[in-house]
Amino acid sequence: MVAAVTHAAPRPIDSHPALARLSDLSLLRARSYVDGQWTGGSASDSMIVVVDPATGSPVARVAAGGVHDVDRAITAAVRAQADWRALLPQARAARLRGWHAHIVAAAQDLALIITLEQGKPMAEARGEVAYAASFVEWFAEESRRVGAEAVASHLPGAEMMVRREPLGVVGLVTPWNFPSAMLTRKAAAALAAGCTVVAHPSSHTPLSALALAELAARAGFPAGVLNVVPGPSEAIVNRLCDDTRVRGLSFTGSTEIGRLIAARCAPTMKRLVMELGGHAPLIVFADADLERAVDIAIGAKFATSGQDCLAANRLYVERPLYAAFCAAFAARAARLKVGAGLDHGSEIGPLIHERAVAKVEQHVRDAVARGARCLSGGAGSPLGPLFYAPTVLADVPDDALIMREETFGPVAALAPFDSEDEVVARANVTEYGLAAYVVTRDGSRGLRLSRRLEYGMIAVNRVRITGAPIPFGGVKQSGLGREGARHGLEAFTDLKYVCLDTE
Repeated sequence: MVAAVTHAAPRPIDSHPALARLSDLSLLRARSYVDGQWTGGSASDSMIVVVDPATGSPVARVAAGGVHDVDRAITAAVRAQADWRALLPQARAARLRGWHAHIVAAAQDLALIITLEQGKPMAEARGEVAYAASFVEWFAEESRRVGAEAVASHLPGAEMMVRREPLGVVGLVTPWNFPSAMLTRKAAAALAAGCTVVAHPSSHTPLSALALAELAARAGFPAGVLNVVPGPSEAIVNRLCDDTRVRGLSFTGSTEIGRLIAARCAPTMKRLVMELGGHAPLIVFADADLERAVDIAIGAKFATSGQDCLAANRLYVERPLYAAFCAAFAARAARLKVGAGLDHGSEIGPLIHERAVAKVEQHVRDAVARGARCLSGGAGSPLGPLFYAPTVLADVPDDALIMREETFGPVAALAPFDSEDEVVARANVTEYGLAAYVVTRDGSRGLRLSRRLEYGMIAVNRVRITGAPIPFGGVKQSGLGREGARHGLEAFTDLKYVCLDTE
């Protein structure tokens, strides 16, 4: 049965002036999407107030789902899973291609929704929508390449094969910094593998996930195949962890929360895919071209206002280039345009909430107290309480908080180094291992550091490295498993070995 798109009760939407720019208001959903129906929204339901972080104005009031809604979603996903996994891969691919086409057609509206609820500049939001769509397109094609493999028999009179089969119902928990792309990266992989999905978006950014559910319904996804339940995270995620019918859980968020989820899932032995915290070093050697090195560092540090797990948090510069780099980098950072995401040309938007601002302020105060020099920024902005000026700190000691913790804001910490061995040791002394950046003209050194740095992803002389074809993920306490590439689909499958007697 194809999911029904219902428009029963009025949507509890506020009159944010930017909503008039939406060409398709029906993308703005304010209820859970369960078993092909939009549910919740009665007067007795609690509401999530989605706030524009640039202005503090309400964008929408979304009905908060609860444990009952999660149970209904899991039941629907279980019921739908048998038929969904039985479809030929070509049929699942066709549904995913349809979803992709709807996302591309609605790209401008989806970008506007991202900016309104998350705050990032529209140019970045449009880039995120394209990124989100690319995962759906990629996994539509990958779904047709999941097959069996023959095994050379070691037993007389036996034929052997190994095949991949869908894991089953999977829970997806997505973050606020990439509310569209993180959902599609997980959901498209799971759906392509033949799994059904119960997704829980961040309460800061539920509108993007609900809009994507609306587009999946339009693409003809059967009822129960994709379910989205916003609401209080602790209750919803705990239920996903505890229910034995949920065979896997994919989470993007902090390492601290990832540990709690892993412990909660242990009794049910769930498959876990986790993309957790990052604390990326960016290492600039003295042989680097100064202008190019600054360009790379600006992009690696300040995209998404620094609210990115891939953001360069610690910038190490070889001493002969250090003074020139500090001056050029600080000057470039000071020229970045701070503004609301809807303002033309904005490069640094607001942070997501007051706690994010407080953490940035704490890291800056601590670094300066320990002897760091503030070369630019270092304060909030008259634009609003959630804005923080792009900040560059020089001579930051290794014991400063910002050198030990992920900042998740527009603050760059710079320090000099004197040798390759020294900087590799400093870069690796962390529980995190998601991404690292190296800038050098020496190709041998770049390759050598790609082996020596204990990170899941290494960028040499560039910023952009992610995309649907690559296995995204980290080592140590930055995650489990990989997302994207064929590995992202395989994470939602089980291996089944079959041995056939031929005598």
